[in-house]
Amino acid sequence: MNTVSAREAVQVVKSGDRVFVHGMAAAPKLLIEALTERAGELRNVELIHLHTEGDAPYSRPEHKDSFFVNNLFVGANVRKALDEGRADYVPVFLSEIPALFRKGVLPIDVAMIQVTPPDKHGFCSMGVSVDAALAAVQTAKVVIAQLNPKMPRTHGHGIIHHSKFAAMVESDYELPTHAVAPPTETEQQIGDLVADLIPDGATLQMGIGAIPNAVLLALKNHKKLGIHTEMFSDGVVELVEHGVVTNEMKTIERGKIIASFVSGSKRLYDFIDDNPSVALLDVAFVNDTAVIRRLPKMTAINSAIEIDFTGQVCADSIGERLFSGVGGQMDFVRGASLSEGGKPIFALPAVTNKGISRIVPHLKQGAGVVTTRAHMHFVVTEYGVADLYGKNLRQRATEMIKIAHPDHREELEKAAFARFKR
Repeated sequence: MNTVSAREAVQVVKSGDRVFVHGMAAAPKLLIEALTERAGELRNVELIHLHTEGDAPYSRPEHKDSFFVNNLFVGANVRKALDEGRADYVPVFLSEIPALFRKGVLPIDVAMIQVTPPDKHGFCSMGVSVDAALAAVQTAKVVIAQLNPKMPRTHGHGIIHHSKFAAMVESDYELPTHAVAPPTETEQQIGDLVADLIPDGATLQMGIGAIPNAVLLALKNHKKLGIHTEMFSDGVVELVEHGVVTNEMKTIERGKIIASFVSGSKRLYDFIDDNPSVALLDVAFVNDTAVIRRLPKMTAINSAIEIDFTGQVCADSIGERLFSGVGGQMDFVRGASLSEGGKPIFALPAVTNKGISRIVPHLKQGAGVVTTRAHMHFVVTEYGVADLYGKNLRQRATEMIKIAHPDHREELEKAAFARFKR
């Protein structure tokens, strides 16, 4: 196995190329740094990726003529570049990103990825991030790989023979991790209310963060739960160890936890390493509504930045300012609503840390509607559960105001009366 330096590997990148960067905790740090060091030699290189952990040095102001960041999901490390016009964002369902590569809508010149070292048969694993990266690798003209023995070897679709790589670079460092903080009282109140909506035998989708973790903590007395989700974190490991998550009721990939990427602690990475009960698959499959709807009692738990009292969900921006992305929210909301016994649930605190209501009469100007009012079922705050399904606009407003923070209910009532005249 011949390896080269990161500086040598990134010589394949030319001015005007579109370069895919492996996302999440799999972002190839050495290749990113080496490519950024070539800024003086390159012009108009497009970096395209989902959220990446760690630094994004190519997005700095001094490199604006060399690199342009085209985000498929916006992380904290590139928000300033978006604000200042050195980056942009492609609104797209997570399930459809692989098609952008495979159909040639966004052809990839170079894919930079991080993988495990080859096994005795020459195969590497994409580890913690298969998602849309698999399609990028399959369609890129050139693939360069950073090998890292600290990357967990995962089962599923992300297995690639080293002969696919134009160059390989050796590395040896721990992947970025996320500490799991105990939930606040408010977060656990929300978690308990959401858990009450989840029946035994359900299949779950949920993301990372305080409220998903609070929900998972509240599920320890449940039975025969399954996991089919775009991503999962540490709380799922706890439920496996408690015998709560068994995946025995699933009709697709029975007995297995299915995801497209993971993000969490070293404990989580150790759990998925060479674990045949976990499969990381192409997100075009994992987030396919036609697949999701076939899972019984599919329960999708998502969050939002704000929700208006008719049920429109903004989850990707604060007004015009991009904060995250469309992601897989709509894939699972629709899939869960079509599942036999399924439930799409939105869970969020009633107010922000600054006391601003997250239940509003109108979304902020420029805010993106990620989930439409026609897709809404349950909304949960610490003040209760609003079931919007089948309700008209005035009835929805009444339900949403009931679960708003008490300090904001009078203002919301006035806005509802002005809008609906009763």
